[in-house]
Amino acid sequence: PDYLVMLLLYGFPAVLFEHFAMPAALDGYRRHGVTVAGGSTAFYSMFLAEQRKDPARKVVPSLRLLAGGGAPKPPEIYHAVVREMGCGLTHGYGMTEVPMITMGSPDDTAENLATTEGRPPEGMEIRVTAEDGTPLPTGVDGEVRLRGEAVCRGYLDPSQNAAAFDRDGFLITGDVGHLTASGHLVLTGRLKDIIIRKGENISAKEIEDLLHRHPGVGDAAVVGLPDPARGERVCAVVEQPPGAAPLTLEEVTAYLRAQGLSVHKLPEQLELVDALPRNETLHKVLKYKLRERFTADRASRPPGPTAQASGLSGVSGVSGPGVV
Repeated sequence: PDYLVMLLLYGFPAVLFEHFAMPAALDGYRRHGVTVAGGSTAFYSMFLAEQRKDPARKVVPSLRLLAGGGAPKPPEIYHAVVREMGCGLTHGYGMTEVPMITMGSPDDTAENLATTEGRPPEGMEIRVTAEDGTPLPTGVDGEVRLRGEAVCRGYLDPSQNAAAFDRDGFLITGDVGHLTASGHLVLTGRLKDIIIRKGENISAKEIEDLLHRHPGVGDAAVVGLPDPARGERVCAVVEQPPGAAPLTLEEVTAYLRAQGLSVHKLPEQLELVDALPRNETLHKVLKYKLRERFTADRASRPPGPTAQASGLSGVSGVSGPGVV
């Protein structure tokens, strides 16, 4: 809806694709001289993959900006787009109940564009709170709550409203993050993406951002799986680029340690997949499917440090003793 409003307000042209697929879509972008494109993190990655086929030739010569939202954006994706595609990238944060929460601006600093979701538009209030709704200070992680003209008034089923809004009328998002001194929002995960391992809170996004820097990782999702001894264990599910040598759990944990990740946050299970499961609109990774798949798969595996599994476009599973 945000892009439709801009089209109607300012009258600039748009190129519509009945079905987006690479590399077939590139001809349309080039023929019409598209200057702004995007969609979500998965789309940025698809543009990058095409650019890397011929680094010396700009994949869409007219392109000056990729823009989108709908899924977490690892900082490395931002830096790769700017460095390899020679254009900018602005990313935003929204949801069905609130289409525009924050958006990066082309005049933001590179640091803010890489590591934040941007700032809220006029009329949008963002409150970061403790679990009981108490507001937290700048820089402290908590639950993100929203109030403003763009927030929906409620649900068609009124019984859902009591749990969705707090006593001050703020929508409870279930997302975790903090505000910076400049008013930019940093998302660090979702409440259900916080893995609680032996009483310690672990951010899945922190691990995912580090994994995206590894040359043998095309995309990654980190989930918590039930574990009788630890409550939850950390499972990294990795989609590798074509031709990459299969990663091992030992290689992944050594890399993450070299990147400065604390020992208690290291993955205890690695799953390699041909393709992460995604929805059909913004290609957002469906983590619940990964949790369901690998929870069931683990229960059926024989004991031992390694095992093979089938499904999800050819999965290989590697697990180890992890950390204590």
